[in-house]
Amino acid sequence: MRSNFLKAQTQLPERTFVREARRASGTEGLIGVSLLAVFVTAALFAPLLAPYDPAAFVGRPLERPGAAFLLGTNDVGQDILSELLFGARVSLVVAVGAAVGTVLLGLLVGGVAGYLGGWVDAALMRGVDVLLALPQLPLIILITTLTGAGLAQMTLTMALLFSPGMARIIRAQMFNQRGRAYVKIAQRFGASPLYIFRRHMLPHLAPLLIVGLVTAAGRAAAMEAGLAFLGLGDPSAKSWGLMMRYALNLPGLLLTDRWLWWLLPPGLCITLLILALTFTGMRLEKRLNPGGQSS
Repeated sequence: MRSNFLKAQTQLPERTFVREARRASGTEGLIGVSLLAVFVTAALFAPLLAPYDPAAFVGRPLERPGAAFLLGTNDVGQDILSELLFGARVSLVVAVGAAVGTVLLGLLVGGVAGYLGGWVDAALMRGVDVLLALPQLPLIILITTLTGAGLAQMTLTMALLFSPGMARIIRAQMFNQRGRAYVKIAQRFGASPLYIFRRHMLPHLAPLLIVGLVTAAGRAAAMEAGLAFLGLGDPSAKSWGLMMRYALNLPGLLLTDRWLWWLLPPGLCITLLILALTFTGMRLEKRLNPGGQSS
């Protein structure tokens, strides 16, 4: 009796810790999804929510926030709030496009290498190793400079350089799955590789693909903002990084309070979007991979 009581008392702090950790992860996921919903809504309904055309010169240069311009105007008289709302579109389009490309390329390369093995696996993985060894940011800057500033080129380049890590993970899972009994039975009954992959392997890969999608989206959003800030983005697409670049080009910006309504809002939006994607990815990983948590 006494030993059972001591055992229960010993397990109580552990159970309390697990319960609090799960509660914290739930709050974390709720914050991430809520922030993400705000940004998606702003991007989808930007034409309805924005008070002005972001490219129109609607006020005097550097007007302070007021009733007409809630976040003031920039140095050429464009409404900053309208730029901010339309900037959500650029960031999310690049993030989603790069994330989908990353997952598809990783699934293609890793799936083929893991399923076929042999010389095909060796050849594909050597190419993956080469891409993993290259520094991503300088390579993205180089490719963007050579191909021209454009959202499509930037998105494809990110997908190409982000996919090797995903390909390695998919390959490892494919090696694990192809040795299972149900896969071998399906092969003996003459099932095609495509059928086996779609019917037996893809469901096991789905959690990895979903988490990889959200993770790649966060990396792409941060990379797009950095490239736009460096002047390597599409100048016709007014993104948050480009807004920050234009703001810092104003002489003496930080010596006045203008940075509060011109530089700070896009910086906060970039930070919150990356935070939202990170929290959402962490929560999805915990939900889709419950084996990694204590029960």
